[in-house]
Amino acid sequence: MGAGKSTIGRLLSQELALEFHDSDRDIEARAGTNIPWIFDVEGEAGFRQREEAAIDELSQLDNIVLATGGGAVLREANRRNLQSRGTVVYLHTSIEQQLERTAKDRNRPLLQTENPRAVLEALIEERDPLYRSCCDLLIKTDRRHPRGVVNDIIRFLKRQKPLHTSE
Repeated sequence: MGAGKSTIGRLLSQELALEFHDSDRDIEARAGTNIPWIFDVEGEAGFRQREEAAIDELSQLDNIVLATGGGAVLREANRRNLQSRGTVVYLHTSIEQQLERTAKDRNRPLLQTENPRAVLEALIEERDPLYRSCCDLLIKTDRRHPRGVVNDIIRFLKRQKPLHTSE
């Protein structure tokens, strides 16, 4: 949460002239409502089921950049599909940076609590090993401009295989 997945994903897709998808926005479009409503009505389990279906479908598309929600790695099927169908980039950020970036965002159901720091600490403890186990590239995003992060990703991708961009 707050690592810059959507912002960096959008910029990366523009640089590579690829279509951008955000699994959270896709879920909201399919459901006709926002994620907090889904959490309220269906709970986290219902949301994760919707998320798994969306990621399965989106990860089968060719030549896209996909930003997933932070909890996507919780399900083995998501990790497997993302790893086998594309290049996975883990945008790592500190708890302090996450708190700063998400402080006023009411669209993050898991952080609507008295102690968001404790929630973020618990989430990173659970999720970090999963992110690391399935990523091809880990990039620290703290105090970095999104364009610099995008440039690092592009350099990595060029080393992996030739890219066809609009350059």
